Amino acid sequence: MLTAPTGSTGWGHKTLLDEINGRRSHADMDEHVEKTRSWDEMPADCLVSIFSHLPLDDLAISVPFVCKSWRRTSTDASCWKLLNFQDLNFLPWSNFATRFIIQFSSSSSLSPPTLPSSFSFSGFMKLAVARSQRSAVELRFPRSFGPSFQDLLYASNECPRLRVLRMPDLSVDDEVHIPELVGKWRELESLDLETKPSTFLRMVSEISSNCKNFTALTMSGSIKNEDAIAMANSLPELKFLELRKSYVTKKALMAIMNGCKNLERLSVRDCLGFEPDEEVLRKGSDIEHFEHEGSKLLDDNGYETDEADLHHGYFLFI
Repeated sequence: MLTAPTGSTGWGHKTLLDEINGRRSHADMDEHVEKTRSWDEMPADCLVSIFSHLPLDDLAISVPFVCKSWRRTSTDASCWKLLNFQDLNFLPWSNFATRFIIQFSSSSSLSPPTLPSSFSFSGFMKLAVARSQRSAVELRFPRSFGPSFQDLLYASNECPRLRVLRMPDLSVDDEVHIPELVGKWRELESLDLETKPSTFLRMVSEISSNCKNFTALTMSGSIKNEDAIAMANSLPELKFLELRKSYVTKKALMAIMNGCKNLERLSVRDCLGFEPDEEVLRKGSDIEHFEHEGSKLLDDNGYETDEADLHHGYFLFI
């Protein structure tokens, strides 16, 4: 929750009075308060600098209700460049949803024009995106509840300057459209996927053609030889690659390490399909951070291929 800084030279009246109560004469207290500025007198650019680092729940339902100055500043587009939804609970009965509805319904003057009649992820996301005024550079969708392909499409159209994107979970039918969206992410540098999409090869090709600053990829799944070759050929400038809890053969892993020569961090922790033998470790020593702990050729039941994981759900494969 949002808390104001404290201290004898701070910007808050209540904290100041609590601090000096009983320890100063009334005359001293009055003189001290006169020298203490109110939070609402802080320059707007300073407030923007502070608000831009707040989580979205504080920015939406705490800051605007402190004072008029904070309310005005909280709608500045610079406060909404980092749209991180992943830690918020969008269930209708969640504390966040309840507080949002109560705050805005009790103050009609603060109700945003785009606020839907009932709380939803889509409604809140559109509010945040609208306030960013097409300046958002980071967008992180929650994975467990709420987002749809239509939300991703809306954000892709309204956030043309995205550099960091954490994708929502999509159905196989919706994954077909991912390559079509890549062309909207011209400034994309980092992409985080829960699982490897069925259109991975097409997606990598589109990233190579459209995203010239792309350097980071996170996903899990069954990393086949053709996937590894596609990354090596189409994404040779990758610096950060995380394939944790995936099925990766030694052949595929070596193809990635041989083709992506600029890797600074490669994480293949807790994977199946390879053992970090002498050859793998020797090649991995060329990478500043090579993380392979927990990876092994077979799982505990002796399976050697990714078919095992269909039985006990250790991985999510496409």
